[in-house]
Amino acid sequence: MRWRKGRKSSNIEDRRGMGVPMKAVGGGIGGLVVLVIALLLGTDLGQVSNVNPASNFDPASLSAEDRELADFVSVVLADTEDTWATLFAADNLEYQEPTLVLFTNAVESACGFAESAVGPFYCPADEKVYIDLSFYGDLKERYGAPGDFAQAYVIAHEVGHHVQNLLGISEQVQSAQQGLGTVEANRLSVMQELQADCFAGVWAHNADEARDLLEQGDVEEGLNAASSIGDDRLQMESQGRVTPDSFTHGSSAQRVSWFQTGLESGDINSCNTFEALNQ
Repeated sequence: MRWRKGRKSSNIEDRRGMGVPMKAVGGGIGGLVVLVIALLLGTDLGQVSNVNPASNFDPASLSAEDRELADFVSVVLADTEDTWATLFAADNLEYQEPTLVLFTNAVESACGFAESAVGPFYCPADEKVYIDLSFYGDLKERYGAPGDFAQAYVIAHEVGHHVQNLLGISEQVQSAQQGLGTVEANRLSVMQELQADCFAGVWAHNADEARDLLEQGDVEEGLNAASSIGDDRLQMESQGRVTPDSFTHGSSAQRVSWFQTGLESGDINSCNTFEALNQ
């Protein structure tokens, strides 16, 4: 992935090294359920308790790898800004840029308190993407998805949620889930997550056309990353069985298919997962 000459985003909030007091999340079994769901990369953190972080950050303590990863995600974020601003402008809309928060171990967002175990997440309440960069080590070692484009896909997926928020899709999904049973609410969540995957592909397609971003092997890295975090694969690894009714993000095959749809078309209109999965 040709990223080193790209511009860096100014919308980076670096909280790495800030100590956050450890506190029980949600309390008892309910808190555990929240964390388990989050571990499957389902990140509705609105129910989680709040704490105030205490800053004790020494930038000099960061390794060269940490600094390079921060530069990388800053460039990727900037590229999503440029791409989505162009796509929004084509429809006479103004793109509002999200902020990307870097943190270590735990963080407080407008959606509540979260530990690194939840993985990267987007909080619509403050329009910020949150990531502990140690997740990229897990992506490579635990999930078997190495490569810089695999890492970029993670950011692009979360920015996809921001696009959904700006377009009112997230609010519509949340409203539609009210009063539904768990299975049907999960089904809507899957549609929303797969659309974010498709939006990530739309970004990559347009960024490559505009800035010759992709190198040989990048597409395979992205597709492998999408496959590695499918609900079926994660459930099989964690519990030894697959329960489709509890999916919140979609199967590996679905995540690959929708990311590829956006990547090949470059058209946001190709990402209507809600219609496609209701047929």
